[in-house]
Amino acid sequence: MRYFIELSYNGKAYHGWQNQPNAISVQEVLEKGLSTLLKEPIATMGAGRTDAGVHAKQMFAHFDTTVVFEEKTLRYRLNSFLPKDVAIQNVFKVKADAHARFDALSRTYLYRVALHKNAFTHEESFYLKPKLNLEWLEEATNILFDYKDFQCFSKSNTDVKTYNCDIMKAEWNLVDGELQFTIQADRFLRNMVRAIVGTLINIGIGKIKVEALHKIIKSKSRSEAGFSVPAHALYLTEVEYSESIKTAND
Repeated sequence: MRYFIELSYNGKAYHGWQNQPNAISVQEVLEKGLSTLLKEPIATMGAGRTDAGVHAKQMFAHFDTTVVFEEKTLRYRLNSFLPKDVAIQNVFKVKADAHARFDALSRTYLYRVALHKNAFTHEESFYLKPKLNLEWLEEATNILFDYKDFQCFSKSNTDVKTYNCDIMKAEWNLVDGELQFTIQADRFLRNMVRAIVGTLINIGIGKIKVEALHKIIKSKSRSEAGFSVPAHALYLTEVEYSESIKTAND
């Protein structure tokens, strides 16, 4: 039987979502918990791969098991077993071929830029000292919708078949003294969001001209784009699926 598990985590203590040979990951912690409670080896497949230090307000993974269990009970027991920085929101049965990664319709990320020094949010947002021009930021952000190939924002030597991504939403909002960047797309490349934000910030502080973003994207070169903003202020906030992945009796 195949199940989806919905979880959230603070990424500070982890070397990203995916299992690593010499560093702790969220996937490793989750699989250990599931394997211990279900008393059989459990492997999971996540909806995506967040980098070291990146957080997830909503992440999904799927796993297969031969064990029959009550879903609410497993959720309760997992939350008791897992460390405090990983929380399970839901466990539910899905169709046998449902896939947490490939069936995701979209993913949404949030990046938090603090405009003022804040003693209570410095671990949750990126404090930027230079003043940003919001008009330049918005102009540059709208340019993203003109393109599909975002190789210039991808981590080098990434093994992917295509660099095309369909951006559905990209916007900045002022929230409680922070500029928050929200971006939604069907898929994201490695380091893509952090590279986009760094490039947009360079435009917002006047280091790069707005119109130069066209040249940067067309170059397909990571060295042409801006810096990669710190991971600690990035959040995976939503992964969207069709209701059709659920089993008929759900």
